[in-house]
Amino acid sequence: MLVAFSTIFSWLIKKRVSQIDLFKEFPQETQTELLRYLLTKAAETEWGKRFGFSSMNSYEDFKKRVPLQDYETIKGDINRSMDGEENILWPGETRWFAKSSGTTNDRSKSIPVTEETLEECHFKGGKDLLGLHVFNNPKSRIYQGKTLALGGSSQLHELRADSYAGDLSAIIIKNLPLWVEFKRIPGKDIALHDNWEEKMEKMAAFSMDEDVTVISGVPSWTLVLINRVLELKKTKNLLDVWPHLELYMHGGVDFRPYRAQFERLIPSSQMHYLQTYNASEGFFGIQDRPGADDMLLMLDYGIFYEFIPLENSHLEQPDTISLANVEVGKVYELVISTNSGLWRYRIGDTISFTSTAPHRIQVMGRTKQFINVFGEELMVDNVEKALSEVCDTHQAQVAEYSVAPIYMEEGKNGGHEWIIEFVEDPMDIELFKLDLDTCLRRINSDYDAKRAHDFNLRKPVIHSVRPGTFYEWMKSRGKIGGQHKVPRLSNTRVHLDSLLEFAEKPQLA
Repeated sequence: MLVAFSTIFSWLIKKRVSQIDLFKEFPQETQTELLRYLLTKAAETEWGKRFGFSSMNSYEDFKKRVPLQDYETIKGDINRSMDGEENILWPGETRWFAKSSGTTNDRSKSIPVTEETLEECHFKGGKDLLGLHVFNNPKSRIYQGKTLALGGSSQLHELRADSYAGDLSAIIIKNLPLWVEFKRIPGKDIALHDNWEEKMEKMAAFSMDEDVTVISGVPSWTLVLINRVLELKKTKNLLDVWPHLELYMHGGVDFRPYRAQFERLIPSSQMHYLQTYNASEGFFGIQDRPGADDMLLMLDYGIFYEFIPLENSHLEQPDTISLANVEVGKVYELVISTNSGLWRYRIGDTISFTSTAPHRIQVMGRTKQFINVFGEELMVDNVEKALSEVCDTHQAQVAEYSVAPIYMEEGKNGGHEWIIEFVEDPMDIELFKLDLDTCLRRINSDYDAKRAHDFNLRKPVIHSVRPGTFYEWMKSRGKIGGQHKVPRLSNTRVHLDSLLEFAEKPQLA
């Protein structure tokens, strides 16, 4: 059975790689055809009739007639779909809704998930990720072992018969095809367990005696699981537990702050790390080249892309451009139209193109996750690069961090305040602070200009907190597991002040 599975999988990989090569060669044609399909498919929906999808003949018609949307502008129609009304945003009934709260917003969004989205986007992305890994590594043995999938919060709220809302990973697990269930662990009884901490304990106990070759999950929560497995098996080397482990598929946050921890726990040059760009709204990108720091933008997943230059992102209805007009190195806000019925939807992510032949991208951060209180325009990507470089220099490892502004007061200039939880402390924390500031100034010219002579920005203030602080803080807010992420950068002090207060509380014995 294993040989037959391997043969079929290899044949499917070759076929799929040819399809990927085709959209890499003809990106504009692929996207134009996709937009035509989406508009035709949804022509008889409420939105299709409202904006005249059937009479649209070009991208220019589309963007002229349909205003840009955010969650607030479509929330009413999503709520109607959740109540069971049909043919509103997408044909037929939409039965599933992914709860997405991101990092800084405490109110959940309910993102529609259709059958087309599951099949042609999320499941297709998972297949492509494994397929491209095997294509790039012909001697791969991943299909001979199990895939340990660490999903998010597994609580599903039933809306009506066979209709529910919950974390995207729970919706995916609930609807997985048999070919995936055959290789995935743990079983649904554990994967869909309501209590996150109990689920992690059960996952560790179940998986530690399996032959795991692939792990997938958000880095921070995956490390929690790995460390528990190592504790149960009384070892510090994960290869003692899973000797055939060869692939970790990660997404959700930048991997750079976590990479050193993974390499310490999995000391093997044969271990592969592949990044994905997957969200409740869709599956957007895959790292298609080993060792690369960018991802291939997937153009045939039922998603039509538009882009807003970041300098215009603050406008209510900024002009957008199509894939044909993007430039390498420029930062764009991402806008999507999808086979789940999201139309010209601003998801709040920013990306930059590293290449346009083919189109490869890096995720720069969230439109709301940056600091620009003093005109410094500090992006998450700047901070991740600086932290990675300085940690290498000082042989330090960062578990989590968060940054916020110090507001100007009478007689005092402003600045940035950091909270960092180290796995390995730098030998000289004061030199670490100095080098981090210097590195940020080199990476970001706006930050450097505001730091000049300490005129606008004083030197950053950095607090080192005890291990486990961020986990316990997230837990206290009901935000552990899955897609919940630590807020990295913020223009306000709401999260940082809460973290500081929490860190100062005495530890329980």
